Amino acid sequence: MESETAVKRLSALSQDSRLAVFRLLVRAGRQGVPAGEIARTLDITPNTLSAQLNILTNAGLATSRREGRSIIYAADYDGMSELLVYLMEDCCQGRPEVCAPLADVAAKAACCDQPTGALS
Repeated sequence: MESETAVKRLSALSQDSRLAVFRLLVRAGRQGVPAGEIARTLDITPNTLSAQLNILTNAGLATSRREGRSIIYAADYDGMSELLVYLMEDCCQGRPEVCAPLADVAAKAACCDQPTGALS
C-alpha cells in the first residue's frame, strides 16, 4: 500500500461519527447494514450519514450494494486488512513481544470470514 492510500484511510477514520459507523459495519459482518438502520442505531441524520459513508467508501473502507429500495453498507475487510498490514509490517524489529498483543487480536479477528448475526 502506498502511504497516500494509508493517509486517506486513516483520515477517513479520524472523525468520531465516521469511526462509529465503521466500527458498526465491522461488527455487522459481511452481510452489512441498511443505511437507515445505521442512522437509527447511531442517531445520525440521513444527510450526515450519507456524507460519512461516502468518505468511508471512497477511502476503501466500506462497500455498498442495492437490495430492493435499500442500500446496504458493509466494511471493506480487504481495505481494512491492507491498512492494518501497512501499519504493522515494520513491527517488532526482532522483538516479537512488542507485537504479541496485536497478534492475539489478529488471531481473534479470524471470525471476520464467518457470517455474523444482527447488530446488538
